Amino acid sequence: MASVTPNESYELVGQRWEESWSSHPGRPCLGIDGEWLSAGELLERTSWVRDNLAARGIVRGDRVVWEAATTLDAVLVALGVVRSGAVLVPVNVRQSDLERTTVIADVAASLVVGDRNLDGASTPVATAADLCVPSTGGIVPQRVHGDDPALIIFTSGTTGSPKGAVLTHANVASQIDALEEAWGWTPDDRLLSALPLFHVHGLVVALFSALATGGSISLMARFDATSFLAAMVGDDATMSFCVPTMLHRMASQPSLEAAASLRLLVSGSAPLSVELFGAFRDAGATILERYGMTESLLTFSNPLDGERRAGTVGFPLPGVAARLPEPGDGDAELVVAGPGVFAGYWNRPEATAEVLVDGWLSTGDLVRRDDDGYTMICGRSKELIISGGFNVYPTEVEDVVRSQPGIIDVAVVGVPSPEWGEEVVAFVVVDGPSLDESMLRSRLDGLLSPYKIPRRFVVVDTLPRNDLGKLQRHLLR
Repeated sequence: MASVTPNESYELVGQRWEESWSSHPGRPCLGIDGEWLSAGELLERTSWVRDNLAARGIVRGDRVVWEAATTLDAVLVALGVVRSGAVLVPVNVRQSDLERTTVIADVAASLVVGDRNLDGASTPVATAADLCVPSTGGIVPQRVHGDDPALIIFTSGTTGSPKGAVLTHANVASQIDALEEAWGWTPDDRLLSALPLFHVHGLVVALFSALATGGSISLMARFDATSFLAAMVGDDATMSFCVPTMLHRMASQPSLEAAASLRLLVSGSAPLSVELFGAFRDAGATILERYGMTESLLTFSNPLDGERRAGTVGFPLPGVAARLPEPGDGDAELVVAGPGVFAGYWNRPEATAEVLVDGWLSTGDLVRRDDDGYTMICGRSKELIISGGFNVYPTEVEDVVRSQPGIIDVAVVGVPSPEWGEEVVAFVVVDGPSLDESMLRSRLDGLLSPYKIPRRFVVVDTLPRNDLGKLQRHLLR
């Protein structure tokens, strides 16, 4: 892994939780599908987990692979692992056995927490319930340092095999500080979230941050648009974090105006369309779009106060340095630095060196800035299509095609062409039995330059997306 400078300037996230829970033990703090624990109960039960891990021989730095289920016991385990100084390695509950065993072997896990027994696996397995029983106590907690790993989160692998991104305690704590400042997060806030917990969006940005700011969080194990909108009012939520897929499903609900009861509605993890932004704005909720990645946590946000500009991710968050093109200068790869930038990929020094140099992270995302300095994400540099010598950005073409009648969803990729180098191909989900390709082409002719118009349209039933709604174009090529 890349060398990192010890960083003790940030209060550790586990300490933040403990101080908050101790100071307001009777305050409702964590709710999952309507079942709530007070801050005092959280402090006690996560201490049980920490002690039970120690009784099983788990020490600071050991990797604990955790099946990231949105259940009370599972969440208590995640919090207890972080408090213990062990390294939490979240995995998707729907992960295949092969994917699971690969992660376990990659991180040399000392313990697996989940309900699945894997044939031939030698790593000890415990259920979340096993670790949530009352402990005898008396175990002295191990001191955790800011540059100690807190999490290893495996990337989605959109350009190759997944890699474990190492996030330190200082990374996580600095993210919380930045969001507190940028979004005005206070102990009076209650966050509503149905995001999966195996990703930084649901785990760090939502769960860890809500508990560290002294506020409360209401989690839903399954997202349902009607129930989620009802919970905004019924759970007295002040904030909610979503992905565009969730927002799209809510936009068609007659109760959409419930979103206006929130003081802050945030979208991320995938691009948000201008049309969807407008639908919520018309209902009284102006979405705040932000940008981040596993390797850096969140780095950009539209302003809390001031214009939240559709189609942009705003400006760097507090503490973030960014190399950006000047307004009007066209596109360039975004490079960022700051206390949230990860320590490197687990046991992948060559992969780390490709993206991390002297603390600066090459994101692989192409950006441009408008005249007011708002940053726009144009697409991935590795997904850029060069057709006939011209640059074609898939997201630009997708936005235009998706706005046409009869098109439900679209993904644009480049495929090899002996004549053009690459040709633009669009995979489309249509609202009807067939696609009138000639009509679609005639409409696009006035909206896109000729070299950007797809040379082929392929009708499919669905497009491959990950659990956060992010399009996986590499699976279509």
